[in-house]
Amino acid sequence: MEKITHHILACVELTHLQLEGHDAVATITINRPDARNALSHEVVVELRAALQEAKGDPAVRAIVITGAGKIFCAGADLNSFRREQPELERFFQRRQLAELFLDMTELGKPTVARVNGHALAGGFGLVAACDLAIAADDAEFGMPEVNVGVFPMMIMAIVFRNLPRKAAMELALTGKRVDAAEALRLGLINRHVPRARLDAEVDTLTQELARKSPIGMKLGLEAFYKMQDMSFPSAMAYLQDQLALLSLSDDLKEGVTAFFEKRTPRFTGR
Repeated sequence: MEKITHHILACVELTHLQLEGHDAVATITINRPDARNALSHEVVVELRAALQEAKGDPAVRAIVITGAGKIFCAGADLNSFRREQPELERFFQRRQLAELFLDMTELGKPTVARVNGHALAGGFGLVAACDLAIAADDAEFGMPEVNVGVFPMMIMAIVFRNLPRKAAMELALTGKRVDAAEALRLGLINRHVPRARLDAEVDTLTQELARKSPIGMKLGLEAFYKMQDMSFPSAMAYLQDQLALLSLSDDLKEGVTAFFEKRTPRFTGR
């Protein structure tokens, strides 16, 4: 499998993030540990740029999002509420976060949240926006916005698509935190592991994802995010068309042939 080279960094200048590639996996790290990896406007803009770089690199087959240090992401930078600036400017800056979450539904590559610590507010939404999530045992999760007179407006659409309604409502209305075991029970994460095993667990998962057909992943993820808001009859008709499209790919033919020949498929992404 092709190894990612540093050319994925060539077109994007990053100040608050690190973007690294290894063995078909791009890892995006929010690198503001002193600020609890808060989602400032600049961080959100860089996240969008880094995701587009990973999306456009054919060597990348899976994307990991994580935080530096022992915090995943503490949410929005509250200094934005104190900063003197025109309200319209603040409004359009916040739109970047909405665009980030929309971008994540259009990557065509699986995203994995490596939850190395607390994921709060916008960080909670970032975990929910990833396709999969693995957390350290001692991570905590919550939407504490209500405690400072705000509400998790920018992440509600994502959270309520991932968590049961009453459970999500309780978190939003009380601002309480839950541990990794409860986050697993609610379906926010796939599993939690001791911190010492976090990297190995994420590596195992992403390498498994990287072995799948890139075109199968792309069409499958696109189909999932597009059909989720359709009516049931519309979704069924759309998915039938997408299966017909996928049937035209070399990878599907290779996968079926390999199955009958009892060997590992050699996917090319075509």
